[in-house]
Amino acid sequence: MESGATAEQIEHMAEAVRRLGLRASVIEGTERTVIAAIGEKRADMMESLASGPGVAAVMPIAAPYKLASREVRPDPSCVRVGEFAAGAGAVGVIAGPCSVESEEQIMSAARAVKAAGATALRGGAFKPRTSPYSFQGMKEEGLKLMAAAREETGLAVVTEVMGTDDVELVARYADVLQVGARNMQNYRLLEAVGGAGRPVLLKRGPSATMDEFLLAAEYILNEGNDQLMLCERGIRTFEGHTRFTLPLASISYLHRKTHLPVVIDPSHGTGHTYMVPDLAYAAIAAGADGLMVEVHPSPETALSDGYQSLDFAGFEAMMARCRRVAEAVDQELVGSTVPAS
Repeated sequence: MESGATAEQIEHMAEAVRRLGLRASVIEGTERTVIAAIGEKRADMMESLASGPGVAAVMPIAAPYKLASREVRPDPSCVRVGEFAAGAGAVGVIAGPCSVESEEQIMSAARAVKAAGATALRGGAFKPRTSPYSFQGMKEEGLKLMAAAREETGLAVVTEVMGTDDVELVARYADVLQVGARNMQNYRLLEAVGGAGRPVLLKRGPSATMDEFLLAAEYILNEGNDQLMLCERGIRTFEGHTRFTLPLASISYLHRKTHLPVVIDPSHGTGHTYMVPDLAYAAIAAGADGLMVEVHPSPETALSDGYQSLDFAGFEAMMARCRRVAEAVDQELVGSTVPAS
């Protein structure tokens, strides 16, 4: 639409898009409003829309992912939940244990990561494990403990939902619904979380291409949910010195292709505690919009992923340096009120 288009003109054209059998998604930018017309196109549609009041131009979106594309939304989007924010210059930190194990464990973790400057708490209540004999999570009791931690600390709760049947239950307790790497192409689940009325954190599958990743995101956006973060957590390669290979080039590429915030998970991306801080610093320097870090009160006794979890002291030291890196690249580490040491 033209920069001076009125609200009436915008609604008129959105309705014109709907009359053509397409779905209209109105995206308000800093300089102008774009109406994304999603659906099967006919040759005569562009001409009929171009003559509408307040229309500056009508153009096809070249990318296969329409709503995620910078062509539709050139300005970076920001996801905000309470004190947590990621995107458009804000760097949010999500921290906590891989899985919720007990009240004492999750409460102590929440207090520690909050004190160090995190603004969101991660923790798995439902755990997808390679072996059916491994710890599967505390399920709803774990969700209740996460909610209690939020009540005390104010941290936003980020937790994974594994199946469509669990979406309503998890959304009842969580602030952000996480779709894990194993479920990146579970399209029915993507549609369900897209319609759940909660922000979503979508993790890249370990063998997924970037187009597949962005098209998975499109399923969520297509349900009308634009509160979406993309999480790079590493891919499978021939290397064996790390659990996965963490390609930080994803940050620059995704920022070029999409307006969605990019979160980096250096815990899964490396699989080694000693590597996590270095990759966190590098991710912020490369322009990441957020970090997702595993932190446990006693990593050596953790029921899952202790080998890649930081203890409280390690996380506090990492955050102090993350603040300095963020300042050096003109980013803001949201919620980091603890002075750098």
